[in-house]
Amino acid sequence: MNVSRLIPTAAVAGAVVLGLTALTACSSSDAGDRKNGDKLDVVASFYPMQFLAEQIGGKHVSVTTLTKPGQEPHDLELSPRQIGGLTDAGLVLYLKGIQPAVDDAIAQSGAKNVTDASKLTTLEDHGTETGADEHGHEHHGDEAGADPHIWLDPVKYAEVAKGVGASLQKADPAHAADYRKNTDALVTKLDGLNTAYVNGLKNTSTKTFITTHSAFGYLAERYGLTQEGIAGVDPEAEPSPARISEIHTIAEKNKATTVFFETLASDRTARTVAKDTGLKTDVLDPLEGITGKSKGADYIEVMQSNLAALQKALGAK
Repeated sequence: MNVSRLIPTAAVAGAVVLGLTALTACSSSDAGDRKNGDKLDVVASFYPMQFLAEQIGGKHVSVTTLTKPGQEPHDLELSPRQIGGLTDAGLVLYLKGIQPAVDDAIAQSGAKNVTDASKLTTLEDHGTETGADEHGHEHHGDEAGADPHIWLDPVKYAEVAKGVGASLQKADPAHAADYRKNTDALVTKLDGLNTAYVNGLKNTSTKTFITTHSAFGYLAERYGLTQEGIAGVDPEAEPSPARISEIHTIAEKNKATTVFFETLASDRTARTVAKDTGLKTDVLDPLEGITGKSKGADYIEVMQSNLAALQKALGAK
């Protein structure tokens, strides 16, 4: 089962045709053509890809994201203009398996320079359809069942960063040295973030956390935690009475204290479960987008806020 929400794609296919028609009707250019002075045009699918492009590309890139701040990325619908822009981009950076509309548009757009982040590290199956954090078999990015939330593990995200750096060097070899330098700087930051998580979660009263969005399988596995999802991958899905009872039992058995919800979805489910089970609520941000509600201005800061929230909920010593 693909962990992202499945969205009808007929409308996307139609939009692709419209987008490509509109594109050929106006003056087109080869992939990598510079529209912003000397900058490479990079199209990123959503925030985790945008952050990598901006951090590694620096002053040499102009980054456009397909997912607006505050928009729920799983439910994204693309305009013909956005789809047409894929063909002209110097580099398209996306993560297959998280946004069906983007996957379809890229497949049909004929874009030449495309990097799929799921191919830059190893994806695994964390059993997120039931909310459990179990060590599953490894999968390639295009296999059903693979969990795409790789950016929530700083180690895997660093692997992706290295691959993105290589893609930028290939797309724009004139600035390869700067891309290598920026990649190394970002990887150093991510290594530091990983160290902070290792040390910050080493000694805790419990290893179990409860979340409305089963997005934290990689994070849980990396740091020896157990993720218990309330209703699978949909953060706004109504949990069954049986699941609420099960969560109550899990919380008591494992001394869990908190039900986590996210910034881009309603907290109704979390508050309902918390009320029924006597638990607290707090935010654990899956970092699918940055808004005014985010506890941090960028990926690094929000991940630091997530660490603080986990330390509090798990009783870090």
